[in-house]
Amino acid sequence: MYNRLPDVLGSAIGFPLGLNDRNRLSMVSGDAAVRQSIRLIIFTVPGERVMRPDFGCLIHDLIFDPANHETALTAQRYVRDALETWEPRIDLEEVQVEPVQSEADGGMLVINVVYKLKDQPDPRSMVFPYYLIPDGEAEEG
Repeated sequence: MYNRLPDVLGSAIGFPLGLNDRNRLSMVSGDAAVRQSIRLIIFTVPGERVMRPDFGCLIHDLIFDPANHETALTAQRYVRDALETWEPRIDLEEVQVEPVQSEADGGMLVINVVYKLKDQPDPRSMVFPYYLIPDGEAEEG
């Protein structure tokens, strides 16, 4: 027999909530649980969770900012701070944020998160699009 390392990644309830084939709450575990957690951290607005008002990422404060280099640097800091605070199962290697401007959409930030799981040596990455509201739509609505 070999000595197996304990599972430090754990499991969590799947999001969005759903039922599995046995009519129980669906669960995710391992790398899928970490990926889900990273996504939830980035897309949760601080103050949105009643019992954890500080949980989330301040990137949502940038929703009306232009898609430029300055906004990308601020978003990079916000994402890095949030993941270092709220996701202890990863070693954050790098957060890259690139602004993308389009006449149809207004603007978007492409966020690339590179990380390693605490118990594994290989790096992983996730890419998120984060859409900024164009100036014209902000004034209309």
